[in-house]
Amino acid sequence: MRILVTGGAGFIGSCLIRHCLRHTGHRIVNLDKLTYAADLRSLDEVLPSDNYAFEQGDISDRPLLDAIFARHQPDAVMHLAAESHVDRSIDGPAQFIETNIGGTYTLLEAARAYHQALPADRKAAFRFHHVSTDEVFGSLGASGFFTETSAYAPNSPYSASKASSDLLVRAWHHTFGLPVVTSNCSNNYGPYQFPEKLIPVVILAGLSGKPIPVYGDGANIRDWLFVEDHARALIAILEKGRVGETYNVGGHNELRNIDLVRTICRALDDLAPASNHRPHEKLITFVTDRPGHDQRYAIDASKIAAELGWRPETGVEDGIRRTVSWYLQNEWWWRPIRDRGTSGNRLGLGEKAPAGAGAN
Repeated sequence: MRILVTGGAGFIGSCLIRHCLRHTGHRIVNLDKLTYAADLRSLDEVLPSDNYAFEQGDISDRPLLDAIFARHQPDAVMHLAAESHVDRSIDGPAQFIETNIGGTYTLLEAARAYHQALPADRKAAFRFHHVSTDEVFGSLGASGFFTETSAYAPNSPYSASKASSDLLVRAWHHTFGLPVVTSNCSNNYGPYQFPEKLIPVVILAGLSGKPIPVYGDGANIRDWLFVEDHARALIAILEKGRVGETYNVGGHNELRNIDLVRTICRALDDLAPASNHRPHEKLITFVTDRPGHDQRYAIDASKIAAELGWRPETGVEDGIRRTVSWYLQNEWWWRPIRDRGTSGNRLGLGEKAPAGAGAN
C-alpha cells in the first residue's frame, strides 16, 4: 500500500513513518510544511529507504495537493498535519483555524476529487484516515470515560479546531461517500517529542536545573499513551477499521499531572546520577493555570481492542524511563531546537500560583 502521510515530520507522524518502514511493506509519501515543530532528523534512523518519498508543502495548497496525488497515486491518506499545542492556540488561534480547519477542508476536497477518478477496484480500497484527539470531548468529571459516542465539547481553540476537522471528515463521508476512518487519541509521549509539551519540558528543565513548571495545583488528570503504541494502533485502524467508524486510542495510564512530573523526576534521579540537580523534584514550581484547562481526560479503548485486537503495551513507568533515557542519549536532536529558542515556553511560566496551590 502507498500511503500519503501528512505531517510526517512531526512527533506522531515521524513515529508512524518509522514504524511503517521498519515493520510493514507500505510505501510512504511524507507531506510536511516543515513548520517550527517539524524535524526531518526524526526520520534519520530509517532513511534512506526505497519505500519513502518526501514532499514539502502546505495542506492548504490545493494545486500542490492535486499534483502530489497525481504523481504518487496513494492508496490511502493518513492525515496528521495540524497545529497541536494548546498553549499556542490560546496565544494565537488564527493559525489553528487556518491549518486544522481550512487545511483539512482543502485536503478532503483534493482526496475526494482523486478518489472519484480512481478505477473501481482502487476506489473501493481507498481510505482517508483522520487522526484526532480526545480533547474534542472536553473535560470529564471524577469518573467515567470518553467513548466513540461522547458528545463534543471542546474548550480551547486547539480542541475546537480539531473538533471542527473531525466533523468535516464525517460530513465528507456521509455527503460525498469519501471512505474515511477517524481516530481520537489520548496524550502521546515518547522520543522525538518537540520540547514545548509537558514531558520534554520537564525532562529538559530538570537536566538544566531550571524550574519545572506545573499548571495550577497539578491535579489535572490525563491518560498517557506511548507514541509507539499509538503508531501500531493507527496502522491497525487504517488496515482493518470499518469505513465511517471512529476508534478511540488510549494508554490506560491515568495520572495527575503532578504525579507524572514526580515520576519523571524520579527517573531523572536514577538515570542521571551525576546530575547536580538531584533530587529533581525540588525544581517543581507551580505556575498560574492556563485558561480553560480541562480537568480530566480518560479514554475507553474497548472498541479498538474488540474489533481490531489492539491494546497498549507500554505502562507509564516503563514509558517514562524509556523517554527520559532517550532524551539523555540524544542531545544532538534536542539541543539545536533549544538553541534556536523555539521551545521550552509554556504560558504562565514564571508566575507563581496562588498560595496553597500544589499542596497535594
